[in-house]
Amino acid sequence: MLDHLEFQAPEPKVIAGAKSDWELVIGLEVHAQVASKAKLFSGASTKFGAEPNSNVAFVDAAMPGMLPVINEFCVAQAVRTGLGLKADINLRSAFDRKNYFYPDLPQGYQISQLYHPIVGEGEIIVDMGPGVARKVRIERIHLEQDAGKSIHDMDPHMSFVDLNRTGVALMEIVSRPDIRGPEEAAAYVGKLRQILRYLGTCDGNMQNGNLRADVNVSICKPGAYEKYQETQDFSHLGTRCEIKNMNSMRFIQQAIEYEARRQIAIVEDGGEVVQETRLYDPDKGETRSMRSKEEAHDYRYFPCPDLLPLEIEQAWVDDIGASMPELPDEKKARFVKELGLSEYDASVLTAEVENANYFEAVVAEAGDGKLAANWVINELFGRLKKEDHDISSSPVDAAQLGAIIRLIKSDKISGKIAKDLFEIVYTEGGDPEKIVEERGMIQVTDTGAIEAAVDEVIAANPEQVEKAKANPKLAGWFVGQVIKASGGKANPKAVNQIVAQKLGL
Repeated sequence: MLDHLEFQAPEPKVIAGAKSDWELVIGLEVHAQVASKAKLFSGASTKFGAEPNSNVAFVDAAMPGMLPVINEFCVAQAVRTGLGLKADINLRSAFDRKNYFYPDLPQGYQISQLYHPIVGEGEIIVDMGPGVARKVRIERIHLEQDAGKSIHDMDPHMSFVDLNRTGVALMEIVSRPDIRGPEEAAAYVGKLRQILRYLGTCDGNMQNGNLRADVNVSICKPGAYEKYQETQDFSHLGTRCEIKNMNSMRFIQQAIEYEARRQIAIVEDGGEVVQETRLYDPDKGETRSMRSKEEAHDYRYFPCPDLLPLEIEQAWVDDIGASMPELPDEKKARFVKELGLSEYDASVLTAEVENANYFEAVVAEAGDGKLAANWVINELFGRLKKEDHDISSSPVDAAQLGAIIRLIKSDKISGKIAKDLFEIVYTEGGDPEKIVEERGMIQVTDTGAIEAAVDEVIAANPEQVEKAKANPKLAGWFVGQVIKASGGKANPKAVNQIVAQKLGL
């Protein structure tokens, strides 16, 4: 957000326990699959939906003697993401081995970055409403391999494994515990997804598992969080539990709400919350224990002997920075400042990068930001939503909608005719200007013809004339009758003027 879009922090979520009030403290680790055609350390394809175990190179299968080779494009995507989150880029980073029993990672360890990540501290502004936003600090972003997928429901006696995802590049984006409620957590994931999609570094497809979050939840008494912020001493906060692999905004909110209440009940009963990893069961609406939470030393991290430290040059980072797109906060601020849109309309139009691009193309054709916003949001988005389509499958392209708006601005058609024209273009297609000419939809601006129509309506309704002279607001009735008689083609502005003149108002 640019400076002129001021904001204040939202109030933290407060949950009333049996004995006292409690606040939530939430941090997220978001795993975003890097948008790349090849994996992090092999040339195998990352295409989703391929036959099981068809996207597997020798290195992914951990064949003896196979060594990983870093994919430069994945590194560039991580740097691009860091720049998009206003984060520090570390010119020197290194890969570590995380030793852990992975049934679907044949090498038996994960190559990750614990001690020297590629991206350092950054921030995200999470909008919670006009003028209200939470600034969430990013602690780090590191690159790592994804694991494969174990399948347990195909056979009653055996489990199967699909290694297609094994070795796919992930960015793990770790936030500070700055989030204070379930809605904020979901909004944070939504904002992060939006930025990644603008950058083109992750497609954000949560359904396919390309974006998923591990949610760390703890509780504290009111006032304790402020002490933590002053001192950065975690002892002021409660023991956190991690909810793994969340890939739905709705489930993230439900899981946080349940987990917070579970922890409150334990503490108020005199017990202690145990740090652990939990899973959320959406059918039961509850979290359940998965395993006790390991610390870094439990994974026996050590520098990966197969990979040299990763050293990149500032000039390369600068080149990536020079190709950065305009990001949603800047775009939203520009729409407000330059096009005169409300913050709400600007938010709707910048929510998805495809929507923003479509809108800008309409403005370029129409030359009127406010009118374009009104038509894109109300007429087009409303219709698309009703029919369960998105902008990519819109039957009306930006040039067609821009042409309709141009016809309104030039007074060739009225707002009512424009809606009829939009319906024709939406259902049949075609050039709006030609349709208007061929179907006789051009607005009547000939004052002589309008005057004759007004005279006719006045002559036929003497009682209504007397009422309108007594109450000028009733003149609108005559305007409506004249426009109706013209089949909606009479210019409303001209009709209003002539009616007022004839009635002596």
